[in-house]
Amino acid sequence: MKKNYQKKDDRELKEILTPLQYEITQHGATEPSFHNEYYANFYRGLYVDITNGQPLFLSNDKFDAGCGWPSFSKPIDWENIQLIEDHSYGMNRIEVRTKCSNSHLGHVFEDGPLELGGLRFCMNSGALRFIPFEELEKEGYGEYIQYFQ
Repeated sequence: MKKNYQKKDDRELKEILTPLQYEITQHGATEPSFHNEYYANFYRGLYVDITNGQPLFLSNDKFDAGCGWPSFSKPIDWENIQLIEDHSYGMNRIEVRTKCSNSHLGHVFEDGPLELGGLRFCMNSGALRFIPFEELEKEGYGEYIQYFQ
């Protein structure tokens, strides 16, 4: 069952997000490497958009890229993200944003493990909320339990 995830207005976002989460998701900021909530989290569970709860990544697709940010080989559903050319800071990168909330998540690179498809979705912890496997049903994400069987 697809839920209808909505983009929150700016006032709501400022109420529910920390200043860093707001800067990351709304202004494309980057949190410090190795000093963020999920880079070393390898528990089973689901990563959702912190602004509206839309599921984005599974822990099954997370790997240690050694870069200090949570890294995934693919999103749950390609339809939920958008890839945008980013030439900021004199670099050529591909920014990853959510389609629904237009939240900045991070960037995708082509240096991921080949056996996982070769991509590295390098995400900011501050753009995500982790829901442990044991809490999926209680949090309203029971349909994702099947991905961990």
